[in-house]
Amino acid sequence: QVQLMESGGGLIQSGGSLRLSCVASGMHFSWYDMGWYSQAPGKERELVASVNAGSTIVYADSVKGRFTITRDNANETVSLQMNSLKPEDTAVYYCNARLSWDYTKGYWGQGTLVAVST
Repeated sequence: QVQLMESGGGLIQSGGSLRLSCVASGMHFSWYDMGWYSQAPGKERELVASVNAGSTIVYADSVKGRFTITRDNANETVSLQMNSLKPEDTAVYYCNARLSWDYTKGYWGQGTLVAVST
């Protein structure tokens, strides 16, 4: 059974930093494209950053230069370093895993809340 366990969210002041981590289990981690998505109240879930099985990285324009995604295949972990946080970054952040050759095989974590105050 695939499980994605996120941690690291919290309340932070504008300009601060947080590091989110997602530990995977029950899957061949290196076969999966991994991503972080955010969902703000009343909005759709959207991609923040992704790193595929080949380590190609994509960032949303809104986080370029502020967020860094990394994957550690040995420890089956994907992390999101979030710097220079802004109030508009406030959202629930979800870890996502998709089998790199079959996107019908996808999984979500339970989400972790990031709240950025002014």
